[in-house]
Amino acid sequence: MSADRGEGPLLEVENLHVQFATSSGTAEVINGVDLTIEEGETVALVGETGCGKSVTVKSILGLLSQPPAKIPKGSIKFRGQELLGLPDEEMRQYRGQQISMILQNPMTALNPIFTVGEQMLDVLRWQGERRVGVTKYVRSKFSDNSEHRERALDMLDRVNIPAPERVFESYPVELSGGMRQRVLIAIALLSEPELLIADEPGTALDVTTEDKILSLLNEMIEETDASVLYITHDLGVARQVSQEINVMYAGEIVEHGPTSELFEAPKHPYTRGLLDSIPQLSRDIGSGIPGEIPDYTAPPTGCRFAPRCSHAEPECTEVHPFQRSVGPDRSVGCHLYEGAPVFERHSELAREDVYIGPPPWDEETTDESVRTMMPEEGEDQ
Repeated sequence: MSADRGEGPLLEVENLHVQFATSSGTAEVINGVDLTIEEGETVALVGETGCGKSVTVKSILGLLSQPPAKIPKGSIKFRGQELLGLPDEEMRQYRGQQISMILQNPMTALNPIFTVGEQMLDVLRWQGERRVGVTKYVRSKFSDNSEHRERALDMLDRVNIPAPERVFESYPVELSGGMRQRVLIAIALLSEPELLIADEPGTALDVTTEDKILSLLNEMIEETDASVLYITHDLGVARQVSQEINVMYAGEIVEHGPTSELFEAPKHPYTRGLLDSIPQLSRDIGSGIPGEIPDYTAPPTGCRFAPRCSHAEPECTEVHPFQRSVGPDRSVGCHLYEGAPVFERHSELAREDVYIGPPPWDEETTDESVRTMMPEEGEDQ
């Protein structure tokens, strides 16, 4: 399914809310997420485990089971086309073709009973198909697949897999974790998607292999000119791969900005806590951020981070902080800052403004302290 390249963002998520029916009540997991990806842009979505990153991705791809999931309000547009509520058959034309995904764990993402080649050929044959009957599937095994085979082998070669023919004929169990991850990248790029979603592709790999995979992924992205949404809990990885970062906490985007600016001057206490939690040889191991993500069935009325924030005031537990503009393409959802609301829907909240600032840290000293937390771009992680 082709899409006209027009003006406006490639992907635009607006005021997304996702709830889940549980035995303990309704879990409000995603609470008003806004996310924009422009043509050719790489954007990172960063946050600790359980903050709602994967639920956001599944919402974009139309992979949430409804019920128990429910999307009471929000909008997800791809090239201006609303994806929420789209019939399954039409959604399949987007998923896998225009929007593709690299799954998180290479050790479990591939089917162990089929060879790599069979799985790649199936992607090329059946992508976008609603259903494939047994008879049709068996007949396809005896059809001429030389063109698809050549394309699959070429893609394996492009992701720097030695002996593509051998890997093509191999079962996943015969390959290392790093090799399986390269196969997953190759499969995701087979359809030449306009948007690639990478869900922590290096999580199950050792550090050295992860670094190689990230470098390869960057090369392939540059080569294919795809836009990328990179999901990670690791700010070091986000710095390495992204142009812009969205920091997520408990189902909300709490800070957004260009990657370099966010690292030079982090605004939100949660972002600063994440940076302080990164182990460094030059200082003691940090204690991390005390506390845990709130219960989604009974989230705080005000700021969801307030129970863990050392700078919180009573007003923080009562009034929800909206996204404020704190500079060109910079926003933060925190009462420590002043600034106009980024989104029109928060205009009413802005009239009953709460301000507990200024922030206790000094902007002039932040630059140097944060630089010592993270390696420079291009250095070993």
